[in-house]
Amino acid sequence: MGNALFYHLTRSPAEQLLPVLIGKSLAAGWRVELRGTDADRLDWLDRQLWQGDGFLPHGLAGGPHDDQQPVLLTMPGQTAANGATCLMALDGVEVGAAELPALNRACIIFDGGDSTAVSRARDQWRSLTGAGVTAEYWSEESGRWERKR
Repeated sequence: MGNALFYHLTRSPAEQLLPVLIGKSLAAGWRVELRGTDADRLDWLDRQLWQGDGFLPHGLAGGPHDDQQPVLLTMPGQTAANGATCLMALDGVEVGAAELPALNRACIIFDGGDSTAVSRARDQWRSLTGAGVTAEYWSEESGRWERKR
């Protein structure tokens, strides 16, 4: 069973953290599902991932080659046809404990400046840890990412 890592954004936006996390996941040999709640935001992230530093091969779910994508951007209800073993969840999208046994890791990324997002992340923390999932909390409050205990 994979663990859940909660990333509390306080200094940078998700689009700065995502390439780092995706790069590490791909280096570990994992396929990635990047799940969001808003199609326009996923379209925007799709463009950002192509235009950013480095090369992060990916696709938006619903294409003809979803099963071949190392990184697949999805919405709730879409299947990650790429066999993802790492889930990156944005914008409060639900991550259920039942998903974790098939994953190496779930990364729950939330905006610390949005009280609704913080509340949602706290609810997910309680839900996942209550179901026996091992969870870690990561903060960039000090200016660099640190695991908090």
